[in-house]
Amino acid sequence: MALLPSTLSRAGPLSSDILDLQVIQHDPAVCVVTVVGEIDALTAPELVAFVTAQLIETPVVVVNLDGVQFMSSAGLRALLEANEFAAREDRALCLVCNSQTVNWALDATGLREHFTFTDNVPC
Repeated sequence: MALLPSTLSRAGPLSSDILDLQVIQHDPAVCVVTVVGEIDALTAPELVAFVTAQLIETPVVVVNLDGVQFMSSAGLRALLEANEFAAREDRALCLVCNSQTVNWALDATGLREHFTFTDNVPC
């Protein structure tokens, strides 16, 4: 099994300034991806690629969205794509979502019901 770096290279110089993705492996079965910044049309492909890579390596991926300050429809689509991948591959994707911005986007679009949520990041 290949080890993934804690951060992947950014899509370009601008995206590295507006999105930070980090992963911590809690045990062989669970990792936490922490997302900080803005998820838009520029950074959404980076997000889905990063989360999907974690799902390939780890059965349970928790995505901490607490540090997200902006979420576009492209960002919501990226989360849906990662969630659909997890379901197809018999993996679990859970969201930690205390970000008012992300909660508003999920509620406004009616997409909340498509995801599994946890109240906090596992220790």
